[in-house]
Amino acid sequence: QVQLVQSGGGLVQAGGSLRLSCANSGGSFGSRWLYWIRQFAGQEREYVAQIRGSDGLTTYADSVVNRFTASRDNAKGAMFLQMNSLKPEDTAVYYCAAATRGRSSPDFWGQGTQVTVSS
Repeated sequence: QVQLVQSGGGLVQAGGSLRLSCANSGGSFGSRWLYWIRQFAGQEREYVAQIRGSDGLTTYADSVVNRFTASRDNAKGAMFLQMNSLKPEDTAVYYCAAATRGRSSPDFWGQGTQVTVSS
């Protein structure tokens, strides 16, 4: 089973950095696909990053490429999102998520954490 608990959100000034963490209380992620997804105030959702289960290849939304870095530690059952050069447009609730084994869509979600970037 996958149970995700998030931490690391908060308030930061434009140009600053934050690191989000997500821990799986169920243990190792193995080869599951992993995701970081954000929801804006208007409830629009955006897939920020995904990490492919087979080889760990990570892809990013155009809006965050070269600023955000997603990573995983399968043995510890942890995943991270390092966010640099933050902009007010990055303000959102950020969710981590994991796929069911053998699939490539987010089925298990963390509780979400608020990230607010001030100008």
